[in-house]
Amino acid sequence: MALLKLDKVTKHFGGLIAVNNVSLELEQGELSGLIGPNGAGKTTIFNLITGVYPTDSGSIFFMNQDITRKKPHETAALGIARTFQNIKLFGKLTVLDNVRVACHYRLKSSVFSAVFDLPKYAEEEKRMTDESLRLLEAVGLYKLRNEKASSLPYGHQRKLEIARALATRPKVLLLDEPAAGMNPEETLELMKFIKKIRDEFSLTILLIEHDMKVVMGICEKITVLDHGCVIARGSPSEIQKDPEVIKAYLGSGTYARS
Repeated sequence: MALLKLDKVTKHFGGLIAVNNVSLELEQGELSGLIGPNGAGKTTIFNLITGVYPTDSGSIFFMNQDITRKKPHETAALGIARTFQNIKLFGKLTVLDNVRVACHYRLKSSVFSAVFDLPKYAEEEKRMTDESLRLLEAVGLYKLRNEKASSLPYGHQRKLEIARALATRPKVLLLDEPAAGMNPEETLELMKFIKKIRDEFSLTILLIEHDMKVVMGICEKITVLDHGCVIARGSPSEIQKDPEVIKAYLGSGTYARS
């Protein structure tokens, strides 16, 4: 049974069909890629899954629950987290506070308890801080916990964004172009990092990426979009040989779009 399933999902923006009758399944523990030319509908699919956009038709299921009309905060609470093409950190906050922010949606204490710093609230705050520090240790940012997020190198900012997503305790993690703007050394480190957190946190990961070395190097399955439609799905070796994919995206050379 699929952990996450899109069933004939369609999304229009005026006269443009951004996503056209797309069906997609993610199995538990799968590390999968979503690729295609610019404008193929990849990020729109992430926005549909997380409730940023409503679907025009079709359904989305998570753990056998219909989440088609859920709002972003509801999908996050269910266990779906994401990152963005453009890093969206709180630049003036510390590395630690960026992760702590993501933990706050689980707070059960009242505003009254927070204002007067009652024992229950203080206990929850300590628990969130401890959990955030453990996450920073896991992603290799513990020593930078008191630095401002805006002062981090680009690769570390990507890791911090992922750590913040992990703080919501997701079952599914959606990564939108995590290698964008990285140099080859940072990209290689990111590939190892993504596989590490998949295993360590028992995640199911779907990533959008234009760097074919990343996609072919770590993804077990790949779905290819073109003009909002799925044109292929298979293993990296199958995708590299698919004539429709070569024509629409990869080109005649190996990793032509990397």
